[in-house]
Amino acid sequence: MNVQTLQWIILIAFGVLFFFISPKATSLKQFFQAKSAKGKEPNALMLTASLVIGWIFAKSIANAANLGLAFGFVGGLAYACYYFSFLVGGFVIYKMRSVGKFESIHHFLRTSYGKTAVTVFSIVISFRLFNEVWSNTTVIGSYFGAQGSPGFYLAIIVFTFLTLAYTLKGGMYTSIITDSVQMVFFGVLLFILLIFILPKANASPGEYIFSGSWTMEGGMSLLFAVFIQIFSYPFHDPVLTDRGFMSSPKTTIRSYATATVIGFVCILLFSFIGIFARLQGLQGQAAVEVSELLGIAVMLPMNLIMITSAAASVDSALSSSAKLVVVDLGKKATASISKGRWIMIVVAVVGTIPIFFGADILSASTISGTMVIGLAPVFLCWKKKMPAISFQLSVWTGVAAGILLATGKTPKALIWFDGKYGELLSINLWGSALCFSLFFIPLLFVKTAGQNIALPEGKANELQLA
Repeated sequence: MNVQTLQWIILIAFGVLFFFISPKATSLKQFFQAKSAKGKEPNALMLTASLVIGWIFAKSIANAANLGLAFGFVGGLAYACYYFSFLVGGFVIYKMRSVGKFESIHHFLRTSYGKTAVTVFSIVISFRLFNEVWSNTTVIGSYFGAQGSPGFYLAIIVFTFLTLAYTLKGGMYTSIITDSVQMVFFGVLLFILLIFILPKANASPGEYIFSGSWTMEGGMSLLFAVFIQIFSYPFHDPVLTDRGFMSSPKTTIRSYATATVIGFVCILLFSFIGIFARLQGLQGQAAVEVSELLGIAVMLPMNLIMITSAAASVDSALSSSAKLVVVDLGKKATASISKGRWIMIVVAVVGTIPIFFGADILSASTISGTMVIGLAPVFLCWKKKMPAISFQLSVWTGVAAGILLATGKTPKALIWFDGKYGELLSINLWGSALCFSLFFIPLLFVKTAGQNIALPEGKANELQLA
């Protein structure tokens, strides 16, 4: 039996296993809010595991390894710092819930900035959710063939179908339950891989840690850009924010703080596989190249760890998409599990389309992260009563900055740093400054703005599911 056949067996067996262990939701609260059949909320352990594995995407693992290969330790550190988004997002959501009594991100936006803000925000996060499908399944396809090959496309289609199948059973409840199992798989596999791979380089720990160059051209520009983006990045990702409203505020903040540490360490450790590839003089996709270099003993665990993390990310994206459309944007009277399942099917199909256009998986993080820098003032200053135009000015300025980055049309005078990520850092610096400025400028013209908002006393009835 050859390696390719074994990989197909692992892929299909994984999907079938999770289909049978996934619970079937029988109520709206189970399907959309991850409550158990007895109405219990996810506990701290489940919530932490779901946050970590839901954000340790297959694309994140691939990016961490590739950045370790390209820039050494500083590359992996830069990407790992994205996980401080948990701390920022968790703290803000904790305050919004415990002080503001908001039931969801959409509840806050509807109350503070009106329906138009909700619509704009929903469009932005929809882009993120579609990204999560193709950017993770692309990584899976790379283990079954070169990009554009029949094996590449077939693996993506099979993986997407299997993940969709088990997620359809229980929606958000399935996602939370399976995340716990997937987190255990990931932890064990990561330990096995590192123990097997790292000694092969005959390098000391210091050689790993001090690999690369701590310069702007050597990856520091990405590190600084990440520290700008973490103040807006978490709020455009429903996979992260939805979990902030599932359990009690105290359980939530503990889980987010714990997830920050675990996520940071896991991604940093995985980047060492890329550093190993750097020390070996390899080029290309780091994880794939290391797998091919060291053979089946590494290739199969690496393949399984990618499947595990990709499945957790995709099932979370699908369940969050269903909640977004049916609950956050829909009406209580018309909410149904069947509607949620149809939304999942649409997102799985449409979210697969970009793979046929050769999209870059790292761009799914860096470009979308730039497009949402305008969310930072909105959520960091959530208690301030601001005119609706403040939201629009800040958010659309961020979107414009992201478009400049994506199209490469940034004027040279606005690119202040050299290196691969010099443009990224430049745009995030002046873009963030512009977003904050435009957010607060309306205070000069609107007398009633600038005070603390009138916190909602009642429940957001349209968000409560029977």
